[in-house]
Amino acid sequence: MTTITPPADRLATPFAPAAAKAPKLSVADDKAMLRAASELTRDLVNPSARIYWTDFLGSALLGYAGVAGAIFAPSMPLALAAALVAVLALYRAGSFIHELTHIRKNALPGFRLAWNALIGVPMLIPSFLYEGIHSLHHNRTKYGTVEDPEYLPLALMKPWTVPLFVVVAAIAPVALLFRFAVLTPLSLLIPPLRRLVMARYSGLIINPLFRRRPPEGEFRRQWAWQEGGAWAWSTLLIAAGVLGWVPLRALLIFGAIASASLVFNQIRTLVAHLWENDGGELTVTAQFLDSVNVPPPGLLPEIWAPVGLRYHALHHLLPGVPYHALPEAHRRLKDALPADSQYHGANYDGLPGLVVRLVQGSARGGAAA
Repeated sequence: MTTITPPADRLATPFAPAAAKAPKLSVADDKAMLRAASELTRDLVNPSARIYWTDFLGSALLGYAGVAGAIFAPSMPLALAAALVAVLALYRAGSFIHELTHIRKNALPGFRLAWNALIGVPMLIPSFLYEGIHSLHHNRTKYGTVEDPEYLPLALMKPWTVPLFVVVAAIAPVALLFRFAVLTPLSLLIPPLRRLVMARYSGLIINPLFRRRPPEGEFRRQWAWQEGGAWAWSTLLIAAGVLGWVPLRALLIFGAIASASLVFNQIRTLVAHLWENDGGELTVTAQFLDSVNVPPPGLLPEIWAPVGLRYHALHHLLPGVPYHALPEAHRRLKDALPADSQYHGANYDGLPGLVVRLVQGSARGGAAA
């Protein structure tokens, strides 16, 4: 899950020749690894409704309880503690948007509706912003290219792009409020604006060159009711603040918690990949090696990369395996594959080293450019 596109004029052409000076990840497919990934995990593809519903509803309930605690706490320390709980729990609940794009239709009846009603619309991140977008990131011929909405060669770009990437997430709630409360009704009245909004401001993307196509069929209907709900909620929030229905302090606390959860996700996105592809087409193994696993024994990744996101590289090998089965899939592959297998090349220790690697890479890329 990513946030709002950085300004196009600042990032210009991320796949331009300046980035191409850095070496491109070019690796032949490891057929033994791919075969093992397929054969050893065939029994892990069915999502558990009990796990999904319990995890999601528990996270959402805890998150909103934390919001209430942050607003009504009698002291600042208690308010901050409640806000931290809210940020982490809502971040986890929000991360299920990633699962929505991969679970088979009718595998979890009602889950998409419940997620949008409890998280997507209230947090102004309805699932249409991600569904139909994330699948392109998993397309074998589009990953890491200009047609990938979720990829930028950050390790090859200017050093300022890394902090900008995070700062953009902090202001995302304001941008999302404007998107739905203002641009939605205006665009419905002005067809050229509607085309612009649908192409450029209707996706959780990071590639400023990406343009989204209009929705079709059943997805068009899902888009319509989700956008309508987000418009109604965003308008209600503005009216509540302007007319004094809800104390401005409470709205600001809710906004700050939403902003912090998006920043958490953006930091996690920073280390989901190595971001070293210069725009060329990669093999499946090269895509895997450009992605990141942060497996056990560390416990912190369960907080900053929840709902299976700590196994992001493995997820690129097995996008159909539900998040709760990824730990077992990793254990099987780790034990079955030899020490010289490419599989072990995507496993890392933790967040700090990955961030340092990315910053160092962007510094070298900026100097070379």
